Amino acid sequence: MTARLPVFPLGTVLFPGLVLPLHIFEERYRALVRHLVGLPEGAPREFGVVAIRAGWEVAPAGPPGRSGAAGGEVTLHEVGCTAELRQVTELADGGFDIVTVGRRRFRIAEVDDAAAPYLTAEVEWLPEPAGADEVADLLAARVISVFRQYLGLVRPDPQEISEQLPEDPTVLSHLVAATAALTVDDRQRLLAIDDTAGRLRAELRLLHRETTLLREVRAVPVPLSELAGPPAPN
Repeated sequence: MTARLPVFPLGTVLFPGLVLPLHIFEERYRALVRHLVGLPEGAPREFGVVAIRAGWEVAPAGPPGRSGAAGGEVTLHEVGCTAELRQVTELADGGFDIVTVGRRRFRIAEVDDAAAPYLTAEVEWLPEPAGADEVADLLAARVISVFRQYLGLVRPDPQEISEQLPEDPTVLSHLVAATAALTVDDRQRLLAIDDTAGRLRAELRLLHRETTLLREVRAVPVPLSELAGPPAPN
């Protein structure tokens, strides 16, 4: 099943269930927010968030009257997540502060940069797991254990998050992917995995990698004064 969606390229990856606040200042995306707000009651107010593979979030200024999405060369990743509009605050300068929540994953089939002031795309909805999965349940317990160790290395108060970790394996997999300090490419690969067990396996590998690196870095007794100053002469 396919659908046409407005698309918002960003330098980040959105996951289902995660909150994404945005400050909207470009005119093309102001137009997008106005379009969503003006939809009939009950219509889904959502747009696609897609991570940028190459290029810029903000289009360079083009010739007068050329507002749009074609103002800059941007290459997008294939898999994104819809953002459902939950809160809109209009600003004095005509911009918006909005709060969105990730809803469902999709794969881009075709991008259209001419049909609207902003990018639109024909997308295919990606499957989401349904029902119990014994393997995912077992992996979720291991991910929670390793993720708590990871949080203990990177957060001053890891209890604040670790006590709130969800039991649902799919929700957990999205939360870990969005919360851990991973690269956009790492997060993009996690978003593109269709099954929860596969995503949790990948996260175990990434978390083991990150915790090992953090422990090695912390084990090196380098004084802060050496890190802050110029290198010593030979």
